[in-house]
Amino acid sequence: MKKLEDYVRSIPDFPEKGIIFRDITSVLQDAEGFRLSIDELLKLLDGLDFDVIVGAESRGFIFGAPLAYELHKPFVLVRKKGKLPCETISQEYSLEYGTAQIEIHKDAIENGQKAVIVDDLIATGGTLEATAKLVERLGGKVAKIICLIELAGLNGRELLKDYDLASVIRYEGK
Repeated sequence: MKKLEDYVRSIPDFPEKGIIFRDITSVLQDAEGFRLSIDELLKLLDGLDFDVIVGAESRGFIFGAPLAYELHKPFVLVRKKGKLPCETISQEYSLEYGTAQIEIHKDAIENGQKAVIVDDLIATGGTLEATAKLVERLGGKVAKIICLIELAGLNGRELLKDYDLASVIRYEGK
């Protein structure tokens, strides 16, 4: 039986020399790889008490929605600024060159709800931290943050040190 790591395609020198890009499209394109990714993420939630799953645009949707379906939990979208139709709150976060904003509907999280945040990858942690802040600003509590892949060399775990964080695959480099 293949391990999840066997489905992740590693592309050297992309987007620049010296970087190994960890491509999840090869996981998604293989039915067994995709099933294994969801099964492994489900294991990270085993025994956890929580109310809602939150996914950050866009790859958090890919992994968060099937988890919500399987666990019979609501699924909340966090999107880029200007993409949600109802009243929102926004959170700015840092990018390598500049800043960006993400938003959540004001009524997406109820006061006291415990949320699991899902994304495909933790790199620097900026998007996940901004998502956690949105959940907290609405009165929710972040029960756990889970990702398929962690790029440990980018130190995102340090930015998210106040949260319970887990990843399925951990790569030491960038």
